[in-house]
Amino acid sequence: MTDNPFESPRDPDFPPLFQPQAVSGSVDPFDKARALASLGCDSGTLVHALTPDRLRAAIVFAPEVALGQALQAFCACATGFQNAFGALAPPEVALHLTWDGSILVNGAKAGQLRVAASDATPDATPDWLVVGLEVWLIPQAEGEPGNAPDQTSLYMEGCAEISPIELLEGWARHTLVWVNALIEGEVAPLHSEWRELLYGVGSETTQNLDGTPMTGTFLGTDANFSMLLRSGDDTTLIPLSALLNQKETP
Repeated sequence: MTDNPFESPRDPDFPPLFQPQAVSGSVDPFDKARALASLGCDSGTLVHALTPDRLRAAIVFAPEVALGQALQAFCACATGFQNAFGALAPPEVALHLTWDGSILVNGAKAGQLRVAASDATPDATPDWLVVGLEVWLIPQAEGEPGNAPDQTSLYMEGCAEISPIELLEGWARHTLVWVNALIEGEVAPLHSEWRELLYGVGSETTQNLDGTPMTGTFLGTDANFSMLLRSGDDTTLIPLSALLNQKETP
């Protein structure tokens, strides 16, 4: 027996198109997936690690389209996670996403999605693309919960009954549905659902564009999932490629 309410005694069960690879808690699945992708692993490789405090996973994709379009998989993974969470969480618990991949539960950060690719050239077809997921099961900040009021965890938000194994399995299943839709050219349904989950529209935000911080009002997104950022009389379009290889900062 264990005192950790999130611990599960079984291995996850994924759809057949995924090739799972479990790693120890000391290994970052996102870094491992990028390393495997660089060595030429199969598309659908899903690296995962479950520890008492976090659920971490990453999926390798082998795009057949240019990077700008391939990055739609990042939004598919984000929406897939919300779908999986919504099916398991109590109905009063709300989950939203920021444009750059932060996972917000009841308005506070409880995890992050990240993305990396072999090539950052928007018009080039990358050899691989990796989307990583991290979910905080218990508080990550040291000391009392009030030390980091903008951060939370599933445990703190009344989600202790959620099995992280089932959440991981659900993420894979729901993500696969959205990725298959993208392959069939059905982008509009994903864009519509993802946009409904976005947090902070109408608020001021700062994003990096080609290494330069850009601050302005988040107006929403265009049909390609790019951020529309208004500063004064100017509106800047920030593509999803701005999120490549971003580092997690708890």
